[in-house]
Amino acid sequence: MGKSKEVKTNAMRILERNKIPYKEYTYECDEFVDALKVADTLGQPYELLYKTLVTIGNSRNYFVFVIPIAEELDMKKAAKSVGEKSVSMIHVKDITAVSGYVRGGCSPIGMKKQYPTVIQECAAQFDKVYVSGGRIGTTLCMAPEDLKKVSRAEYADFIQ
Repeated sequence: MGKSKEVKTNAMRILERNKIPYKEYTYECDEFVDALKVADTLGQPYELLYKTLVTIGNSRNYFVFVIPIAEELDMKKAAKSVGEKSVSMIHVKDITAVSGYVRGGCSPIGMKKQYPTVIQECAAQFDKVYVSGGRIGTTLCMAPEDLKKVSRAEYADFIQ
């Protein structure tokens, strides 16, 4: 019997459908881990790994921010970048309902709905970036321009 094929995440299916080249990295992990540990596990510099944060604006709309793992979201800059008066992080218990993903496995690609998505502009300077693959223990690597295209994102500056 051959090895059973890994189940693809929604993010991977979307990348393949759009013919976007990516590399998948998996690591042993049973629950949410700090993204810095993921970078260490993958042996990659922190500035190449991005975390996906889901926020809600005062308009009650959701917004997705993709930021370097060692950085913090500047709420004022984030709100301004999406034309809101203010944004706040959604509650951890709401992550799955809003995004379709679990905490620690939230990918900017292939959420339940297409929310306005913004990538921290420093990503544009790299030839590759890493984002969650849509489940805990899976990271995807691709060109930032491809990530921007497939997640229908814009670049902006919104870190502290």
